[in-house]
Amino acid sequence: MDLIVCVKRVAQTAEAEVKVDATGKDIVRDRLTFDMNEADTYALEAAILLKEKFGGTITAVSLGIADAEDTLRIALAKGADSAIRIKAEDFGDLDGFKTAALLKEVIKDTKFDAIFTGCVATDDSYYQVGPVLAEMLGVPHATLVSKVDITDGKADVNRELEGGLIEHLQMSLPAVFAVQTGINEPRYASLIAIRRAAAKEIKVVGKSDIALEAKTNSTLEELFIPPVGKRAEIMSGNTDEVATRTAGIIKEKGLI
Repeated sequence: MDLIVCVKRVAQTAEAEVKVDATGKDIVRDRLTFDMNEADTYALEAAILLKEKFGGTITAVSLGIADAEDTLRIALAKGADSAIRIKAEDFGDLDGFKTAALLKEVIKDTKFDAIFTGCVATDDSYYQVGPVLAEMLGVPHATLVSKVDITDGKADVNRELEGGLIEHLQMSLPAVFAVQTGINEPRYASLIAIRRAAAKEIKVVGKSDIALEAKTNSTLEELFIPPVGKRAEIMSGNTDEVATRTAGIIKEKGLI
């Protein structure tokens, strides 16, 4: 199978203090560490498992600045066969639509059976890239994918729905799968593999290689830390008492 995995280098902010910079449109990146987007690590592992089962190749693609090549080298160390970096510095402001358009221009002439992305990037939470990319390429897609099995050129896919429900789909290939975290157990790259990956060439493409003048559909106006409001109220009592109090709060807020 010929597989493509889209990966992104993101700041690790779960345990860091995040501050908005002077422009009001970005965060202060000093002292932050960067790594592969969490959902993308699961997408990469899903592709590697299929490659181990069926053979074939994996191409890792990232839209990012030069530092994104570190993330691509980790993908190479884990099992990707080749890597492409799209020069984000050539294309100005980015959103989910523009990101998908640029990925599509690089991928469209490449033979593939499946494309894997993370379901969401932790830095922008757009959830858009996988579905938009699939629509641009004219192939089926599934989001929040929690299981993928390939049999006879068809994909049996489970995806998470609200309320704990699981939807089962059978899809023809090629297709795009936006993978949920927890679908598998991502492997670590060995030191030997990391050293080998350091010597591999990463193809870099920029504005001179991409004819498309992709435009953003949205504009980032401002980043800000959410203001602290009233804390949650924990209600005690029996069911009738809690229901009565809840109804009273809803009426007080003018919602009914």
